[in-house]
Amino acid sequence: MEKIGIICEYNPFHNGHLYHIQKIKELYPDSIIILCLNGYFLERGDISLLNKESKTKIALNHGVDLVVELPLYYGVQSSDYFAYGAISILNALGVQKIIFGSEKNNIEYLEKIVLKQQNITLKSDIKNLNYPAKLQMALNEEKINPNDLLGISYLKNIKKINPLIKAETIKRTNNFLDISEDTDIVSAQNIRHKIKMKQDIKRYVPKDIIKNINVINEELLYTIITAKVLTDNHLNEYLDVVEGLENKLKKEILKNNNFNDLILKIKSKRYTYAKLKRMLIHIILGIKKDEKISITYIHILGFNKKGENYLKTNRNNILLPTKVDKTSRLYELEIIGAKIYDLITNTESSTFDIKSAPLQK
Repeated sequence: MEKIGIICEYNPFHNGHLYHIQKIKELYPDSIIILCLNGYFLERGDISLLNKESKTKIALNHGVDLVVELPLYYGVQSSDYFAYGAISILNALGVQKIIFGSEKNNIEYLEKIVLKQQNITLKSDIKNLNYPAKLQMALNEEKINPNDLLGISYLKNIKKINPLIKAETIKRTNNFLDISEDTDIVSAQNIRHKIKMKQDIKRYVPKDIIKNINVINEELLYTIITAKVLTDNHLNEYLDVVEGLENKLKKEILKNNNFNDLILKIKSKRYTYAKLKRMLIHIILGIKKDEKISITYIHILGFNKKGENYLKTNRNNILLPTKVDKTSRLYELEIIGAKIYDLITNTESSTFDIKSAPLQK
């Protein structure tokens, strides 16, 4: 039996994600699919439209066998840290393959980029550019799509954590940045744009998705960040708040009334939009630069019969405990994130995290 790992955020789950699962089943009919799932706050600084419990149910309903949590601490960091957390957990569960979507759909090309990246140093003064732009310039490569950049991070961390894991790609059939495509499979960003514009999304997602989409109270979210920025005199201690940005934040916070306007005011070539969104999330959640939080357990979110049997038969081979450590900083951050998510979505999503009991299908 092939042990296959996938890493997803499902913001929201759509036809492309369904295709991903179905294609794996087609290629590897005798397999178990283990999903490492990001929860409420996401890698590019976004807030999930689906809560963790809904995403777990949806994944199990559409063919995933075992769902485990990507801890919030790793889920809201840049691609290399995000990938490190996910690959570490999937490796601890014994996966043999990681299969991810890719625009390039050429694993040899992505591996070549990984090798080239090992032999370069990114100069901090290259036109004062952000990290992806510096990397692209140093590699002398064509523009690398955000999803392929994430794939490169997966490959780097597979090499670091367990080179015996094999990586494979499935061709992405949509443009990550395009918000106007109108085929059956479009990007999550496209769907989020359509939701914001109050357009019908039934064509792009399975039937059980729409009823689970939460409304994010953007005004309340901005109020929370405003209160934090105005009252905290140590903003420079939070992750991704580089020198000088704390002053810009305090200067601009009352001149704007939403995240996007604020980010546009503090943005420069040095920082990507995603990095600045992550920075604001780190401030809200209280994640500091000097925190180095290890993965000390695997939180099992849900499983079907095959997933349950896998856990039982491989109990002695799983490299991390599968009991949630409720005394840990890892868990404390999970609850903080869940409760803030409750506030801005007017839900009780955190009850799923507090119970820590896996869903069974």
